[in-house]
Amino acid sequence: MSTHAPAASGPSSAQVSRAWTHWIRLFHRWLSIAFTVAVIVNIVAMAKESTVVWVGFLALIPLALLLFSGLYLFVLPYAHKWRSGRRTD
Repeated sequence: MSTHAPAASGPSSAQVSRAWTHWIRLFHRWLSIAFTVAVIVNIVAMAKESTVVWVGFLALIPLALLLFSGLYLFVLPYAHKWRSGRRTD
C-alpha cells in the first residue's frame, strides 16, 4: 500500500490559457462598445459650437487598450501553431 497522498488535481495550463483568452475576448468586446460610445460622444461634441478639448481625446483610451487586446487575439492562433510545432504555411 502506498503512503503517498494523491496529487491535487488543479487546473491544467491549457485550461488556464483558455480561461485567460476568454476574459481577454470579453474585455475586447466591452472595450469596442466603450470605443463606439466615445466616438459618438466625440461626434456630438463636435457638432456643438463650443467643444471641450478633452472630449476629442476620449476615444483614445479605449482605442489604445483595443490595440493591445486585439494584437494579443491576432497573435494567439499563430502562437498556438508555433507551440504545437506545426508550420504556419
